Order: sequence, then C-alpha cells, then structure tokens
Amino acid sequence: MATSSGSEDREILRLAVPAFLALVAEPLFLLADSAIVGHLGTTQLAGLGIAGAVLSTLISLCIFLAYGTTASVARRIGAGDLAAAIRSGIDGVWLAVVIGAVITVLGALGTPVLVEAFGAGDRVSDQAEQYLRIGFLGAVPLLVMLAATGILRGLQDTRTPLVVAVGGNLANVGLNLLLVYGLDLGIRGSALGTVLAQTGSAAVMLVVVDRAARRHRVSRRPSPEGVRLAGRAGVPLLLRTITLRASLLVMTFGATSLGETDLAAMQIAMTLWSFLAFTLDAIAIAAQAITGRYLGAGDRAGTRRITRRMLRWGALSGIVTGIALAALAPLLGPLFTADDRVQDLLTGVLLVAAVAQPLAGVVFVLDGVLIGAGDGRYLAWVGLVVLVVFAPTAWVAVSFGGTLVWLWVAFGAAFMGGRAVVLLARERTEAWMTVG
Repeated sequence: MATSSGSEDREILRLAVPAFLALVAEPLFLLADSAIVGHLGTTQLAGLGIAGAVLSTLISLCIFLAYGTTASVARRIGAGDLAAAIRSGIDGVWLAVVIGAVITVLGALGTPVLVEAFGAGDRVSDQAEQYLRIGFLGAVPLLVMLAATGILRGLQDTRTPLVVAVGGNLANVGLNLLLVYGLDLGIRGSALGTVLAQTGSAAVMLVVVDRAARRHRVSRRPSPEGVRLAGRAGVPLLLRTITLRASLLVMTFGATSLGETDLAAMQIAMTLWSFLAFTLDAIAIAAQAITGRYLGAGDRAGTRRITRRMLRWGALSGIVTGIALAALAPLLGPLFTADDRVQDLLTGVLLVAAVAQPLAGVVFVLDGVLIGAGDGRYLAWVGLVVLVVFAPTAWVAVSFGGTLVWLWVAFGAAFMGGRAVVLLARERTEAWMTVG
C-alpha cells in the first residue's frame, strides 16, 4: 500500500472529518440535557451529573461494540473478504442486543443503590433517580447503534453515522424542549426525550446494515458461535474501558466530596471534556479503520508510516481545541447555569482542561491505532497501571488542595500524562503489528 503523504492525508481526512462531525454530535445528547436541565436549577443539574456519570460509565463499558467491530470488519476488508466482514459486524449487533437487555434490567432494579453510592443528599439523589429510571430504557438502542456504527466504520464509511447522529440530536433537542418545558415533565422529560431519540437513531442504522447484508447475501440471523467470539474478542477492550471509566468516576467522587456547587461545575466541565474528547477521537476512529485494513493486508511499513502522520494530526487537533477552550472558558458557564458560584469555579477548571488538550490528541490517536491493531490486552494492562497512579494523586489533590481546579490538575498530569507515556512506549515497538 505504498502511497504519498498527500494521499495518506486525504485518506485520513476522508474518514476523520465525517467522524469528527458525528462524534461532536454524539455528546450533544448530554450537552442538550445539561443546558435544558441546568435552567431548571442547580439541584436538577447536580442530579443529572450523577445520572450522567452512571449512564456514561455503563454504556462506555460497551464501547468495544463499536471499536472491536470496526477493527474486525476493517481487517477482513483489508484481506478482501467483504461478506465475512459484514457477518462479523452482525454478530456484534446481536451481542449489543443481549448486553443492552441485561443492562436495562439490572439498571432499573439497582437505580437506588447506584445513586446512593454517591452520597449526594436527598434532593440531588431524587433528581438522579428520576432520570436514571427512564434513561436505562435507552441501553439496547444505544448499544445497537454503537455496533452498527462499528460496522460502517470498518467498511470505511463514516458519513452515514454522521447523518444519523445529526438527525438524532436534532430530534433530541426538540423532544427535550417539548417534554421538559412544554409538558412540564422536568428532568424526567429530558430522560424520555433522549431515549426516544436514541431509539429512532438505532432503527435507522439497522436499516442501513440490513441493506448491506441483503446486497451481499449475508444472513442477519444470530450465530451463537459468532456472538460468543465477538464477546470474547471484546473482553480486553472491556477491561481497558473499565479502568478508564474508573478513573473518571474518581473525578466525580472527588467533586461530590467538595459539595453541591463543585459537583454541578464538574458535571458541566466533564460534559465539555467529553465533547472535546469525542472531537479529538475523530482521528482515532480513522486510525482504527486504517490500521485494521493495513494490517489485514499485511502492510507493516504502511502501518508505521500512516501512524506517524495520524499522530501529527492528533497533536495539531489538540492544540486547536485547547486554544478554543481557553478562549471560551469565561463565556461557557452562563450557557448551562445561572449560579454565579458554579460559573466562577468552572472558568478555572476549563483553563486547566485546555492545557491538557494537545496531550489528549496524541493519546487518543495512539489508543485508536492499538485498538485497530487488536492490541487490546496491552491497553487493558496499562489502563490498570494508570488507574493505580491516578487514584491516589486525585485523593491528594482533593484532600490537600481542596478545590476542583487542583483535582483537574491531577487529572491532566497523572491520568492523561500517564496514558501518554505507556502508549508512546508501545508505539515505538513492533509487538502490536500483527498482520493478516
């Protein structure tokens, strides 16, 4: 796959630009909820912070449905077997249905216990429970959407997920406004609107995948063996995600110990961080698809070359988002809350987050490269190492620094910095370059 640097850049951008727009749209589900619920009051926003942390954690544990499917499909595309690529993706969709159903049942039954674990007080906990009881109903459609997105990315199609994401988010905003304010359902209306939008988006993605399967005469029926293999292949990525989400939960628990104002500011800051993380992850999505395809075709040299180019794109993207976040930091607070204390606290936190953006750009690209290469075991182990380093650092920041700003300093230095060290060390070797 010998290509010029210009053609490589065009290939990266062809996949990354639509992925960028789609990934920007995805966190808008929660951004819209935060903006709409935030104007109901600080208590409601803090409750959404807890509910958002729980749902994001549980759903993100299953991100391997998108990432693993992308890598699996892309490898088979590189090897020239399109039918097998689609079949492996469909197995991932059925796995998503099974996992989503389990999450829905267990989540509905365990909502009080999950919320109580944060110890946020009765008023905030009540708001969180109201959101979660409805929010868990969106688990199946959201996970199906993840798996279907992975299929299309593996097929080198990032435009269709973009169209679906934009349509889904427009529907989400409209439904939230109608249900929260028009029908006066409060935080429950926000949860219901989001679930309805997710369900519609999943249905559209399934139609697209079904058409591809029919075109290439691939069965859409579940294959128990295929579903089992898809699940087994996703275990290392699941463990990786558990360690990453545990690190983010450390942030939420730390903010909770500081008080309601800090928790509300954390909700907004983490939502914006997730928004920018998905933005930077666009190059990582391209990396998953391109790396899988190159290694599937047996091209180690091409894999090394295009990885270095994607790293440059990641660093540049992080610089751009960092500058933008720093410039907008004083202006973002009023968009989410009328509480002056939350606004003042948020500005300092966002400036710290802005400094960490270039490092995040590099980390996300390397994560995507290794996922595309199927190097999930390494990612799982180093995720545990980073968690072991970050958790006590965060505790020290809260206990002795005593502010949310210092907690975010620990996040940037120990969490993002630690990930950068271990991922850069791996990229310099050839242990991850398994071909075929």
